[in-house]
Amino acid sequence: MWTTLLLVVIGAYLALLLLLFLKQRGIVFRPDPTLADLAAAGLAEQMHEVAIPTTDGLTLLSWWAPPVRPDRRVIVYLHGNAGHRGGRADRIRDYLAAGYGVLLVGYRGYGGNPGRPSEAGLYEDARANLAFLAGEKVRPEQTVLLGESLGTAVAIQMATEVPILALILEAPLASILHSARARYPLFAFDFLVRDKFNSLRKIGKVKVPLLLIHGEKDRTTAVRFGRMLYDAANEPKRAHFIAEAGHTDLMEHGFAKSVTDFLDELRPGEAAA
Repeated sequence: MWTTLLLVVIGAYLALLLLLFLKQRGIVFRPDPTLADLAAAGLAEQMHEVAIPTTDGLTLLSWWAPPVRPDRRVIVYLHGNAGHRGGRADRIRDYLAAGYGVLLVGYRGYGGNPGRPSEAGLYEDARANLAFLAGEKVRPEQTVLLGESLGTAVAIQMATEVPILALILEAPLASILHSARARYPLFAFDFLVRDKFNSLRKIGKVKVPLLLIHGEKDRTTAVRFGRMLYDAANEPKRAHFIAEAGHTDLMEHGFAKSVTDFLDELRPGEAAA
């Protein structure tokens, strides 16, 4: 009897492991595939849509507004795992109003773009968008990467690959494995994780000024992961851990002003070599 019960429990456990393995991308990536519309987002007068080819044969739509500031700085906005770029309109209005250039990156599988999201795919999408900026004559010392939630992992990866002025992280994760262990402690194993997004392992390679902002009440990506990343990061760095903020309401707690204040303090030409 006990042997049969043990076999049933083991079988059920392995079945759940298999289910999580097969369904994990549906947990990690929550794209809205409907076409993102500039007019519906209220950005038709400030931005225009650009078609960006990737090296693996996709053509992605992103939204672009060239800078009008004298310093010509551009914020590359890498959004989180859910929705699409159209839902980030309110998150970039302050930067547009301040004259920053903004490239709101459209990922594969999101907002009417072809393809299916994956870790490698999102990195490729970010590389293609940065190549577009180079074609627009935006220099590394003008380029700021701003990652939101899962987008922080994409931003960190790009910061290890290309020279930039600064890196900004909003509610970052340490890795998918860390997040999975917090949510599924009995089922999270590194060998089962397909899209690792291991920012904690990479952040020490980043050599540019860092701003990290995280809410103490974050129930999606625990603030301890932000603290882990900040502790592992190189100087110069700055963090705001906001006591009353959660995961999605950092804009209501002065996030945009913290970003613009941070950028205003950076010296010209402070990009990584």
